[in-house]
Amino acid sequence: MAPENPQIFTIGIDLGGTNLRIAAYTPDIGILNSIALPTRLEAGPQAVVDDMCAAIRELIAQFSKTHQLAGVGVGSPGPLELPAGRLHHPPNLPGWDGFHLLAEMEKRLRMPVAVESDANLAALAEYTLGLGRDLGVESLCMLTLGTGVGNGIVLDGKLWHGATGMGGEAGHMTIEPEGPVCGCGNWGCLEVCASATALVSAAERLIAAGNAPGLAELKDGRASLTALGLAQAARQGDPDAQDVYARTGRALGIGLAGLINILNLPLYVVGGGVAESWNLLAPSLFDELERRSYVYRLTAPGRAASAGMPAGGTQVLPARLGTEAGLLGACLLPLHLSRTALATQAPLSAPGQRASLQPL
Repeated sequence: MAPENPQIFTIGIDLGGTNLRIAAYTPDIGILNSIALPTRLEAGPQAVVDDMCAAIRELIAQFSKTHQLAGVGVGSPGPLELPAGRLHHPPNLPGWDGFHLLAEMEKRLRMPVAVESDANLAALAEYTLGLGRDLGVESLCMLTLGTGVGNGIVLDGKLWHGATGMGGEAGHMTIEPEGPVCGCGNWGCLEVCASATALVSAAERLIAAGNAPGLAELKDGRASLTALGLAQAARQGDPDAQDVYARTGRALGIGLAGLINILNLPLYVVGGGVAESWNLLAPSLFDELERRSYVYRLTAPGRAASAGMPAGGTQVLPARLGTEAGLLGACLLPLHLSRTALATQAPLSAPGQRASLQPL
């Protein structure tokens, strides 16, 4: 028998190109339980959705006797068309072009589902539970540095989507016009200059050119290098590994300088696995901000135009929530949509608003 006043819970799904993570969450406790699965890309999108829905049903069965389900949120790699919930040539989900993720999940679960880009959800989590809360800001821009580079933007407490849900694709702004080709079809995107994949590729190019004996020794006997291994080598004093991180910080600084000049927000957050090596990135990153962003030079903490700004000036900081941000954001999404709908006095089923939180 269900309790008279059950606590609410949500279920969040972090859909990645390698792994799936599904969690049950309550606002007062946090994550109640989570399930991790490999993403069966080789089996196709239908099989992956089957796996996600099976895990969701498992968590519903586990917690529905004591809690009331308030919604299901899904974070997906982009580009993601919203509100349709349809993917378009996602570089990290081969074979998913044109796939109607939202419709397929709602068909299987027979309840409303909220779908959002994974980078937006990481930004939502940092805004709600991380640096945004700690610094008391209502707007922030976040870059997530992993296999690719994601970008999420919160403006005045709301996720920024653009006209079709594809707003915030800073990972595909051009940093080096003659740089490496990107999966999006452009050359020299931030994604191929500052992601974990880019770090490893830069090191591999140095090794192939015979210009990095320390990195060659590091790779000896390994199929490939890792960003973690490169970070360890850089901290141990390898000059080539340090140079790879300096170049990555420079590319990141160029990208952030453009974002700061355009957006003039109080907070820019850098997350993802690469950001765990913040001390290796920060020197060249901030050198580029000082060189390329007059807005940053004026509004950095302690500068002439920083007085009165939220957080005391333009802050550029490593993420607080680490690798859990995307999953937490997916769990928070139904609650965020519910609050947004109430604040605007719009019905949860309004056109373009996928936020109805009760099962059909």
